[in-house]
Amino acid sequence: MDPKRIISGYLNKQRQALLAKLDGVGEREVRWPMTPTGTNLLGLVKHVAIVELGYFGDVFDRPSNIPLLWLDEDAEINADMWATTQESRDEIVSLYLRAAAHADATIEALALDSPGRVPWWPPEREQVILQQIMVHVTVEIARHAGHADIIRELIDGKAGDNDGNLPDQTTREWANYRLRLEQAAAEAAQRVDDRKT
Repeated sequence: MDPKRIISGYLNKQRQALLAKLDGVGEREVRWPMTPTGTNLLGLVKHVAIVELGYFGDVFDRPSNIPLLWLDEDAEINADMWATTQESRDEIVSLYLRAAAHADATIEALALDSPGRVPWWPPEREQVILQQIMVHVTVEIARHAGHADIIRELIDGKAGDNDGNLPDQTTREWANYRLRLEQAAAEAAQRVDDRKT
């Protein structure tokens, strides 16, 4: 089997998993900061779009010509991690789809061993090949898709993929499961405290 197709398959699966977390979420909730550092669903999608444009554009001298105002010197800190009131959900999703299409065009055009340069990495690591960047970006998107999964669960309780990767349990069964975990955590902590005394 073709290694490029295999890696591309994993990359696309992570892209779909991330975008699926926006489905059925209201405008406020899709933007709402759910962690002390402000992590939010729409911001994750915006950030990953910029990641793909950078790694599959600038790194291989294949600019997308998509303006990224969030990276300007005078841009607000973390401007790539949230959507302003002027930026619609549709605009952010469209940006992401264009970034993915540009990345796919780069992947299609280049061989896995095609050289690139990541100028924002340390000099000793900045020389790369396409295969390395495909794996790197797939891991990056998977990480943020995991963040999105947790954020979505905090918003409305929806967790996991649509392919049934979580046990099918009722709300009550999940509550009992969580209670068991809390009890196990408390008992383990008590056991450690008892050993210290």
